[in-house]
Amino acid sequence: MTRNGFAVAAVAIGGFAAAWTAAVSAARAQDQVVVFAAASLKDALDAVNKACAADVGEAATISYAASSALAKQIESGAPADVFISADLDWMKYLSDRKLTKPHTEVKLLGNQIVLVAPKDSAVEAKIEKGFDLARLVGDGKLAMGDFKAVPAGKYGKAALQSLGVWSSVEGKVAQAENVRAALKLVSTGEAALGIVYATDAHAEKGVKVVGVFPEDSHPPIIYPVAQTADSKDKDTPAFLKCLRTAKASDLFKEQGFSVLAPVN
Repeated sequence: MTRNGFAVAAVAIGGFAAAWTAAVSAARAQDQVVVFAAASLKDALDAVNKACAADVGEAATISYAASSALAKQIESGAPADVFISADLDWMKYLSDRKLTKPHTEVKLLGNQIVLVAPKDSAVEAKIEKGFDLARLVGDGKLAMGDFKAVPAGKYGKAALQSLGVWSSVEGKVAQAENVRAALKLVSTGEAALGIVYATDAHAEKGVKVVGVFPEDSHPPIIYPVAQTADSKDKDTPAFLKCLRTAKASDLFKEQGFSVLAPVN
């Protein structure tokens, strides 16, 4: 990202944080369900939230960010009713600290990771053991979520290590605060390639998929959901129930997710 790009991002993040704080305060005042969800869920979960509003009694207020950031916010006392992580690790992080209600935890969705390029790129790739990713990236950058914390980044690094190409591209990686930020770097041409979820690529018309990572090259991509231990809203169980209805499942599938939880 350019220096100006980082400045713009910083302003945007600051504005988002202020808007989020106001939204959560308003949600609490109006007795709404507050959901903290992985950034990659935005398009699908926005649609599900709208569809579930009648069943729940109202639409939930949803905050999207990296699972790692959301888990840390909940640990710090942020008033969330529901947490939906993009991996099992960050859900376990909260459950180990007794910050979720274990009986409500469900493995809700599955996903894939893919290699994407700007839509007008001529790059083509066959993702396999030892493929020449460094050549494909060239003098550009490979955008990924922060591989020390962000689930998509962790999955991506695991896949590249499994395929034996991590060391050849480690110095070319541009780490982003969440997977949607990594996607943006590719769609704007600031990164030559990126590793994102298949659902993110589906949602962004400015990129194209140039390869799919083998499922056995990384841990299974699982999105668990749970009610937080400090949840106060009486409508939270209804929201969790609606996530597993046929209409919600259909909306998740339309965005490219696989549905893991049995449908209610």
